[in-house]
Amino acid sequence: MTAPGMSPLDGSVDALSDLLDLIRLHGDDLALQRSTDGLELRHHGDRMLYLVQEGTVRLTVDDGDRIDLVPGDLALLATGAAHGLRAPDGGTWMSGRIVIEERSAATLFEVLPATIVLHGTEPGYEWLPIAAGLLAVELDDPSAGSRAMVSRLLDLLFIRALRAWSARDDAPRIAGWLTAALDRPLGPALTAMHRNPERPWTVDDLAATACMSRAAFAARFGRLMGESPGRYLAQLRLRLAAERLASTAAPVGEIGHAVGYASEPAFSRAFAREYGASPRDWRDASRHPQP
Repeated sequence: MTAPGMSPLDGSVDALSDLLDLIRLHGDDLALQRSTDGLELRHHGDRMLYLVQEGTVRLTVDDGDRIDLVPGDLALLATGAAHGLRAPDGGTWMSGRIVIEERSAATLFEVLPATIVLHGTEPGYEWLPIAAGLLAVELDDPSAGSRAMVSRLLDLLFIRALRAWSARDDAPRIAGWLTAALDRPLGPALTAMHRNPERPWTVDDLAATACMSRAAFAARFGRLMGESPGRYLAQLRLRLAAERLASTAAPVGEIGHAVGYASEPAFSRAFAREYGASPRDWRDASRHPQP
């Protein structure tokens, strides 16, 4: 059953998609890496994705996992944990970086484990070698549109890895946006808030979009989000306003109205409480950062 006011096609523009658009996530820096002497290649701080092509590649996460990857395997390090890769007997793999342009959104991924691994030989992952093959083609013979193609393929692999992690029975359910966005019952309500943040949503309205009772919805939302629907909506509105302040020249009052505030003073007060500066001061600071 689709939520009221939503067509089946609308489901493709879901809460997770809205989140990834909001934080401007994209893949970049595709590279081919080889190890013929067993030396370890180190990475720290970047969110990385790896696809093994040849040999056995050992992935070691500092203070964490040690995993042997074989051809067809994918490894995602979405938290930026320090790690190293080596192939004792020689190996080849592709690497890509997952970039989050909205710096304040980095904490959204703290609910994830340091490493998510998909094995291309397992049922349900038949698409993985196909995606890897397309990336290899763009890497071997780049042409017009290659950068866009690579970015979208890395995005696809990232989202697929998130889905696979969420579907696992042993996946931890730590409160947070990402956990809730991957939760089927809450998805329609989160999508509704992201599509129309200016609407005066009530808990009853949101429960109806999720096809849940008010009490069940409020309890599930609080458990998975770690905050109330009203608090989340208020933060969403201000986050969207901050994005527009930084990226457009629209008047402050117009931006406040677009995200649901009845007056510019009300918007300015709420913004200052959350960001510690007035909308105008915050806009100036975002465009002229201190060295």
